[in-house]
Amino acid sequence: MLSIAIPVAFALLTAAQLLNLYRLLKGPTLLDRILALDTMYIDAIAMFILMGVFFHSAVYFEAALIIAVMGFIGTVATSKFLMRGDILE
Repeated sequence: MLSIAIPVAFALLTAAQLLNLYRLLKGPTLLDRILALDTMYIDAIAMFILMGVFFHSAVYFEAALIIAVMGFIGTVATSKFLMRGDILE
């Protein structure tokens, strides 16, 4: 069952990444672009977890954790910049 589900999930996540990339490049507002970038982080995390399940390796889970932390920090920094015009106070 996993031999079918994992490739289908990879295909759907790849399509989601492409749609998010389109929104990132063509987003009408800056908020749309930030949301697209944040969604791309989440999709990348899901892809790394799927690769960890597929290859039976824990290295991909650690990479997913690092991407999650980087995505959170990036989203908070960008949102703070939009609200206050400065990241550091």
